Amino acid sequence: MALNAEESGRLAALLGSHAEQITQRWTDIVAGSLRGRLSHAELRRQVEDLYQAIIGVAKQGSFDLSAESAGELRATLSELSRGRARQGFSATETTISVFALKAVLAELLQESAAANALHDFVAYSKLVDELGLFTFESFVRTRESLIADQAEQLLELSTPVVKLWEGVVAVPLVGTLDSARAQVVMERLLQTLVDTGSPYAIIDITGVPAVDTQVAQHILKTVVAARLMGADCIISGIRPQIAQTIVALGIEFGDIATKASLADALRHVLRLTGLEAARRQSRRDA
Repeated sequence: MALNAEESGRLAALLGSHAEQITQRWTDIVAGSLRGRLSHAELRRQVEDLYQAIIGVAKQGSFDLSAESAGELRATLSELSRGRARQGFSATETTISVFALKAVLAELLQESAAANALHDFVAYSKLVDELGLFTFESFVRTRESLIADQAEQLLELSTPVVKLWEGVVAVPLVGTLDSARAQVVMERLLQTLVDTGSPYAIIDITGVPAVDTQVAQHILKTVVAARLMGADCIISGIRPQIAQTIVALGIEFGDIATKASLADALRHVLRLTGLEAARRQSRRDA
């Protein structure tokens, strides 16, 4: 909703002639909706920034939020949305901070004896609605970005690669193994194998509630990728129920070593590393 030059001019005059009254009343209304969750000084600064951005556009002629002249106002609204999203405020609480201007303008126009007061209030209300909608959309985009970042961080935390001792790393999996998580597991495992030069990796699926064809394929791809890096993988945590499911699905792990528990896998790796150490020692003795 754009204001024409006359409407925009009257808005600029109204805002300019009641600057302190508007910012104070606007701040008070917003403070009541936030219930003390933001300091009065910080809230007053945000309101003053919005006030300055709005009156700046209004003084330039026709008021159009999508116009190049409103770039600073859009930036101010976006910054308000980003800040509130990071501070844990809701979209409603954030948008009310803009909608509160409508109540302030209504009070001022009620006191005015101007013939076009009602017309202006309708026009200003539509403009404030547009500002609020822009703020809401900016808030939602920021929250979606934050949620995506947090999901990625949780995904990485849920797939740790642990170095057990020299030459052996382990990946304890807990929960469902979907495509996105399987990709993270593979990337982290391969990077750890490169960083540590480990020839053995244990993939423990004790915490995986069920193994279906998709999960098995993800595990097999990870094992094949590790082999291409020169490392052998041992899969542990093959419980009776999972073993029966694997057989029923016709899934074959081929020559991949599988163990019932992590302890069995550790003993298996100890034997392998012991044999390698013995071979190296015999070659040196020879």
